Amino acid sequence: MKEDFYDILGVSKSASAAEIKKAYRKMALKYHPDKNPDDKEAEEKFKKAAEAYEVLGNEDKRAKYDQFGHQAFEGGGFGGGGMNMDDIFSQFGDIFGGAFGGGGFSGFGGGGRRVVKGSNLRIRVKLSLEDIANGVEKKIKVKRKVQADGVSYRTCSTCNGQGQVTRVTNTILGRMQTATTCPTCGGAGQSIDKKPSDADAQGLVVKEETVSVKIPAGVVDGMQLKVTGKGNAAPGNGIAGDLLVAIQEEEHPTLKREGDNLHYDLYVSLPDAVLGTSTEIDTVTGKVRIKIEPGVQSGKILRLRGKGIPSVNGYGKGDLLVHVNVWTPKTLNKKQKEFFESMREDEHFQPKPESGDKSFFEKVKDMFS
Repeated sequence: MKEDFYDILGVSKSASAAEIKKAYRKMALKYHPDKNPDDKEAEEKFKKAAEAYEVLGNEDKRAKYDQFGHQAFEGGGFGGGGMNMDDIFSQFGDIFGGAFGGGGFSGFGGGGRRVVKGSNLRIRVKLSLEDIANGVEKKIKVKRKVQADGVSYRTCSTCNGQGQVTRVTNTILGRMQTATTCPTCGGAGQSIDKKPSDADAQGLVVKEETVSVKIPAGVVDGMQLKVTGKGNAAPGNGIAGDLLVAIQEEEHPTLKREGDNLHYDLYVSLPDAVLGTSTEIDTVTGKVRIKIEPGVQSGKILRLRGKGIPSVNGYGKGDLLVHVNVWTPKTLNKKQKEFFESMREDEHFQPKPESGDKSFFEKVKDMFS
């Protein structure tokens, strides 16, 4: 089971943004690879801390994590293998300040060479309520940039393959050294040697590829999943970006979703309400038959436990709430009118609410309590 992000940083769930940043900086400096060379355990803790801060340090991501847990970022995060040390330093470089010089790139990727990452791609996937309830694997066609066949690169002569250039400036405070991205290769450490005519300036071509995306049960509209390494490729020895998959929930013809619960409006005729009946209704796993007791009241809610949507965190399933609506006929023939006229004073047709017959406001209160 994946470790809780709050536990990793050693903070409470009510911690402020400043407290989270302070806790991450403390861990990052403690386990920084420059202070712990060749220490795999320290490197792993360093990555875990960065993964936790990537989520908890962002207000929107933190809110999703608090609501849905790790499942909200299924397939994403540093644990998915899509981010290396350079990604961490480039994303959170301000955390380290000047403690490790050069923005924290020293000691990685062959003497400090910056690893370039390709750009991310974003797509939207429409899912039916049945897909969301059961989880689904989608095959999606994606047009992404990949390295062209026959392209070759050579070491950048400006930065000697480091991806960055160092400048020394004399100031009133003494000699100041700064490192910036190489203007010639854009930080890749390599430049084009040979490339086919159909490739762009970076030696990349656009190709269509079918990507398999596993979508867990219980996702919600607007949630974003990440498929590591299926974005655009980077030139040279860079790593590919990610494919970001945004979930769009399609409207169901008869079921309405509210969190993990589902709602169904069932209309029954007046004779069926009086005499009782059985009928089939839709669920996300197919039709089921339910029994309507004689004398059912309009507005009654029948709860089918476990017939809703699975929790995205794996905490069971929601329920299906069947709202009974007794359909009153709008037109009657002469014989029908005479019957109901004769029943006006009949005690069986007089309203006699019992303690179990809750009012509308009591039902609403129960739904949200």
